[in-house]
Amino acid sequence: MAAVHSVLKHASCPENVYFHFIAAEFDPASPRVLNRLVRSTFPSLRFSVHIFREDKVINLISASIRQALENPLNYARNYLGDLLESCVERVIYLDSDLVVVDDIQKLWSTVLTGSRVIGAPEYCHANFTKYFTPAFWSDPVMSRVFASRRPCYFNTGVMVMDLVRWREGNYRKRIAMWMEIQRQRRIYDLGSLPPFLLVFAGNVEAIDHRWNQHGLGGDNVRGSCRSLHPGPVSLLHWSGKGKPWARLDAKTPCPLDHLWEPYDLHHGSSISSKTNDLLGSASVAGLSSYL
Repeated sequence: MAAVHSVLKHASCPENVYFHFIAAEFDPASPRVLNRLVRSTFPSLRFSVHIFREDKVINLISASIRQALENPLNYARNYLGDLLESCVERVIYLDSDLVVVDDIQKLWSTVLTGSRVIGAPEYCHANFTKYFTPAFWSDPVMSRVFASRRPCYFNTGVMVMDLVRWREGNYRKRIAMWMEIQRQRRIYDLGSLPPFLLVFAGNVEAIDHRWNQHGLGGDNVRGSCRSLHPGPVSLLHWSGKGKPWARLDAKTPCPLDHLWEPYDLHHGSSISSKTNDLLGSASVAGLSSYL
């Protein structure tokens, strides 16, 4: 709800935004409950709820370094070309643990050049080798997948996706192939991200880093507090173990969790002086005026 609220709050034309929610078939909060909750919270919202059958992917998922990363819903993005109607040709995929603090139209206007299928902020300074095991890098056939590319890490929680090219290229099947290999060879440890890297890294439309200030939830083990990366911010993303709603409820928030708080409709939070202090100290361009 906080993510949706943030998109609508900062959109120049909120009436033009259409949301596709992906709900797990057997989740305790059923798709019907989600539909009712969204409709009661945002009566004028244009949206659909799509049911993701977890049995599509459950036998492809291998153990990860954090149990939450094994949730089948983390793999639903692989199936967007199948879940959404064929008339849906382009989407912005967003994880639920984020808030947008800029006009989403700016992200939507991203041009995917050439034959690129997805766009996302890339982080070429990151140590790319750590996302795969020595078994992968020591295999001359598998590691050759990057021979003709300059692969960079990107976070799959924020992506502009061309679903026409996705369907034509059968990218769901390409990702599934690497997941099948993983079940046999253990070539990575980190959930749903590495198969995306294997298929797309080095062929991603680079988007400004401001559109995914990720890692605010800390690492995947401790969930420790993090600070903002230098530069302007259009989207705050609590990827990692620590989530702002859990830390705020537990009365143990990290400083940046207070930037999520104003969008929490459940508690009806307003912008506090503490939030304004955080914005001032972070020198986030445009963020204070948007809030």
